[in-house]
Amino acid sequence: MKLSTQRLFDDCYGKYAIAAVNVFTMEQVLGVFEAASVSRSPVIIQTTPVARDYAGATMIIAMIDAAAEIFPDVIYALHLDHGVEAHIDSALSSGKYSSVMIDASHESFEDNVQRTSAIVKKAHAHGIPVEAELGVLSGVEDDIDVSDSQAKYTKPEEVLAFVSQSHCDSLAIAVGTSHGAYKFAGKQGIRFDILAMIQEMLPKFPLVLHGGSAVNPYHVTRINGFGGSMMTGSRGVKDEEIQKAIPLGICKVNIATDLRILWTAVHREHFYLNPCLFDPIVPGKQYRKELIEMLVSKFELLGSKGKSCNFFGQSNEHLKLRNQ
Repeated sequence: MKLSTQRLFDDCYGKYAIAAVNVFTMEQVLGVFEAASVSRSPVIIQTTPVARDYAGATMIIAMIDAAAEIFPDVIYALHLDHGVEAHIDSALSSGKYSSVMIDASHESFEDNVQRTSAIVKKAHAHGIPVEAELGVLSGVEDDIDVSDSQAKYTKPEEVLAFVSQSHCDSLAIAVGTSHGAYKFAGKQGIRFDILAMIQEMLPKFPLVLHGGSAVNPYHVTRINGFGGSMMTGSRGVKDEEIQKAIPLGICKVNIATDLRILWTAVHREHFYLNPCLFDPIVPGKQYRKELIEMLVSKFELLGSKGKSCNFFGQSNEHLKLRNQ
């Protein structure tokens, strides 16, 4: 059953977080839905503009719709990740999305507010909540590359004014994570001091952690052991960091890189050990199996396992918007 992200956040705030999983392929779509079904966990399915271009918006949405029919017990939201105006207009007109994100974080504060508030007005007219971003994450997200020199933390003193002026429904913040496989080096990690100040300024307001992948070193070693050359010496977000962030208002944790690293590990290993084989179904099945196992562990880490029962009896008629 599809619900608004806002409905999910109203239930989880301060108690558990929802995994927001970026999908590109059939194996990923089916894997996410099956893992959510097995775990009885709500989940947010995310498509980026690149994913929509890769498969075609009609195709990727059809795959998600089909998976929702196969697993009717799954509570999920469909979210457009890192959209700009044209992507959001397309998503809203499709009638399929239950939330959208406008990423104007690279703009000045004033321009970010202006662009976000314009999208909020349009999306709220469709009954759709909006995620915005304040502060810039480093790293690579699809085809967007942000160097560390351009990255900046969210300023706690700006968040209340931003939310009040833009009327967004959730806020992605920059507290030290980054997109891609290379997040932290040495003792770096999430800036919990900044996160705590943001929550103090925005009590009970849903916060979003982009770049939430763990980047399991086992899979990096696996890739490199079968012909890859991924850089080592950095890490993703530690489990204990994720768990510590949840009581501080993090309701949504974005996960994309972990799916890609696992895909590469499975396929490199398979074709390295079986150089005469060429059937994509064999590693595809193995990838889906390992993806389900990984996501079941993610749901348990986030505390969302078993929480789908909180939403039965709900429907899109119960959706509500802040500041409408």
